[in-house]
Amino acid sequence: MIFEALLGHPLIQADNTWGLMGVMCLSVALSIWLEQKYQWASKVSGAIIALILAMVMANVGIIPINSVLYDDIVWGFVVPMGIPLLLLQCNLKKIWKEAGKMLVIFFIGAVGTIVGAFLAYFTLSGAYTATGGSAHDLAAVASMMTGSYIGGGVNFSAMAAQHGLQGTDVAAAATVADNLLMALYFFVLIAFAGMRFFRSKFTHPHIDEIESGKTDKSAAQTQAAAFWSRKDISLMDVAMNFAFAVAVVWLANIIAGIFSPMAVDLPSNFQEVLKDFVGKFLGSQYVWITTISVIVATFFSKPVEKMHGSQEIGTYLIYLFLFVIGVPANIYTVVTEAPLFLVLTFMMVVINMLFCFVGAKLCRFDLEDAIIASNANIGGPTTAAGMAISQGWAKLVGPAMLVGTLGYVIGTYAGTVVGIVLGV
Repeated sequence: MIFEALLGHPLIQADNTWGLMGVMCLSVALSIWLEQKYQWASKVSGAIIALILAMVMANVGIIPINSVLYDDIVWGFVVPMGIPLLLLQCNLKKIWKEAGKMLVIFFIGAVGTIVGAFLAYFTLSGAYTATGGSAHDLAAVASMMTGSYIGGGVNFSAMAAQHGLQGTDVAAAATVADNLLMALYFFVLIAFAGMRFFRSKFTHPHIDEIESGKTDKSAAQTQAAAFWSRKDISLMDVAMNFAFAVAVVWLANIIAGIFSPMAVDLPSNFQEVLKDFVGKFLGSQYVWITTISVIVATFFSKPVEKMHGSQEIGTYLIYLFLFVIGVPANIYTVVTEAPLFLVLTFMMVVINMLFCFVGAKLCRFDLEDAIIASNANIGGPTTAAGMAISQGWAKLVGPAMLVGTLGYVIGTYAGTVVGIVLGV
């Protein structure tokens, strides 16, 4: 580290909380600006740019690897508050009514993700432990990727916090592998839309509509611009969003605290195993954050619709988390450990793809539905909607957002279960 070698400490020291917060917020702002300004940055994604900026600054000694800001503030407050705000978009009644065929394929793909997590873990556990890695860490990464490949970055952060991997090289290496593979997979999905093989096996009405000239990509672009345009927001909206987020996390911690003592250190019979499962699952604050948020979004949709800005505030808070997760990414560790994590994520993505496309074929669904549903699993709602926009499939933009948002909900549950089964 250059600055530590010269000064004996990072340029901005760990106790300089305002300085670190300034670097973090400026880096996130720069990442978002680049993503929205330049095409190359939008392909990389602002999330990856924020992570890379943090990784570079930590490795050259500009910022410290450990700080109260990272561990206590971002992981302790920012992440839990961001999740309920994003989940306010998840009205289950609306999703069930409007998502249609894509929802069926999404669920099939989610099962594929879970199957892939178990196969990847048992395939790689020997090689990972042989290189000095911990089976516990690999199981935790499988749990994190299950959440991420059913929901998105929200679930990744929830699982990482739940398994105590916040601020570790393991979480950073898994993030690098995850995003590298995700970027490659999106290009593969786009290529599938143009391949003769897939077109011969599936119906593809949206592709046909574009190629016939009956519609064009500008329709989807217009819809996307409207969705992401500047929104009306008041001081009351900001107050209500923060009050809601804090109240949900507070209540979730109270409920989780009731069940967490049920967990058993070394369960020896079925009754203790069942008790341990209940204690770990219902003792997770993130399970209850998700449950409470979705209940509010579904059954109190009218007042929720009046709370403008929840998605923007929640997304910004998650960007802060993505910056922090890149800080401890020691380059040597990423280079040495990311290859195995890359194999793990590759296996999970391929199996998800197989489940989505085979399921769509058996159910006689469209090629576009399979492509967007798989994208919603692996990348989340924004990437799925973005792909629909880029291809001109305007009618699929809304369902992509709805189905991807549902992934935020079931991803946390699935990731928690996978972690418990694997012994985390």
